[in-house]
This record gives sequence, C-alpha cells and structure tokens, in this order.
Amino acid sequence: MPFTARDVQALRQSTGAGMMDCKKALEESQGDMEAAKKWLREVGIAASATRADRDNTQGVVALSIDCPLAAIVELKCETDFVASSEKFVAEAQALADLVRSKGEGAVAERAAQLEDLRLLLKERIEIGEVVRFEAATGNVMDSYVHSQGGRGVNVVVVEMTGASEQLAHDVAVHVAFARPRYLRREDVPAEVVAAERATLETVTRNEGKPERAIAKIVEGRIGGFFKEIVLLEQPFAKDDKKTVTQVLGSASVVRFAQVEIG
Repeated sequence: MPFTARDVQALRQSTGAGMMDCKKALEESQGDMEAAKKWLREVGIAASATRADRDNTQGVVALSIDCPLAAIVELKCETDFVASSEKFVAEAQALADLVRSKGEGAVAERAAQLEDLRLLLKERIEIGEVVRFEAATGNVMDSYVHSQGGRGVNVVVVEMTGASEQLAHDVAVHVAFARPRYLRREDVPAEVVAAERATLETVTRNEGKPERAIAKIVEGRIGGFFKEIVLLEQPFAKDDKKTVTQVLGSASVVRFAQVEIG
C-alpha cells in the first residue's frame, strides 16, 4: 500500500517518533498505519534493550502532595537535556499523581507510556525511587522541591506532630540542605555504627594518640558522626547555633523522605 508525506506526518504526530523513523516504519509495514505503530514500538523496545548498560544518572524527581497523602517519584534518564524536556517532566508528574492516589504499585499502569517515552527520546528511561506517605489524622505534612532547569532534582516530604505548616516546611528545607540519613540516633543500624567506630579507632591510632585516650577520643568522634547523619542532632540550617531538636520544641518529626537525582 503506497503512503504519502501526509501519512508520515500523521504517524509522527500520533507517536512522537522522528520523521525518518516514521518513514521507515511505513516502508516496513507497506503503508499500514497501525502496523507501522506496532513496528515503531517493537523497534523501540529492542533499542531500549541495547541501552541497558548506559548510565542514567540524570532525571527528574516529581512531587504530588495533598495532605494526608504525598508521593515522590524519581524518573531516571541519561542526559539533562532529556530530563528537562516537557514530555519527560510531564510523565514523572503523572506517575507521582498516580502513586499518591493509588499506591506505589500503580506505576505499573503506565508501562506503555514509559515505552513510548523511550521510543520518543531514545534514552534509557526507568523509574527510580518511589515513596508514598499517608499522614496520620491530625498530623502536619509539608514539602520542599529544589528545582534545576525547570525540573525537580531534590524533593523532601516531612510528616510532623504538634507543628505548624511553616515549621514543617522549614524542617523540609533543612533536610534538603543537610541530607540526614536517619531521624534519630536509635534508627542508625548497629552495623553502621560499628563500622564507623572501627574506622575512627584506626584513624585515631594512626594519629599517634595515647592508647589510654583512644576510647574517649573515638566516643567524641562518634558523636560528631551522629551529628552528620541524624536529623534530630544536626545543627539547624537556619540557625546553626541550635540543633533541630532544640528548634522543634514540643513538636516532633514522625518521618521524612528525601529523593535526589544523582
């Protein structure tokens, strides 16, 4: 079946594929539009497999929040050019909205759209971290999004009790800046503390410190380690003369999540 330039343009508009790809698809399918669409999808899937070993450290982090529900979805790609594209950013937001309303497993519902995106943008595109919060009744939830080039690259959601929305937002901003790994000291796995302690003992001995002083020095340095990785013990970003705990007063952080590109 012969095809025209108008057919090529129609296929391009309906699939988002490049002009030469659309022309090739119509040639391979003898001008059959539906067969051409299927050919483009199959070729796109095959091409995605060949890109499986490429680094995809770029992308976008999308937030969807409407208390008591919030969702963060990371959509990964290879280049910041693709990460900033309108279709890529829109797909990340669609995924976040879907997760907020239906749960983390709902990302599977957009498998076809993701394949279309891989076909269109010709990069290794995949879903990264997915987080969903459902705040308890009466709790406060707030967020912070750090954007770069028109896309979210560092997103934080915080759930708190006894707090104002402003305080929750300030804590979210702090988390984005300070990047704590744990909420409280008790949350740090014992093996993580043990490994850090062993490293600090070695470092302290190599500094030539007296053997009788090593335990005390290491204990002090372990305290510094907790200040780096534990939210409640960190110096507050807006006033580093106070810890986060001191800033909270009678309020408390129930949980937080941070998803960051790279």
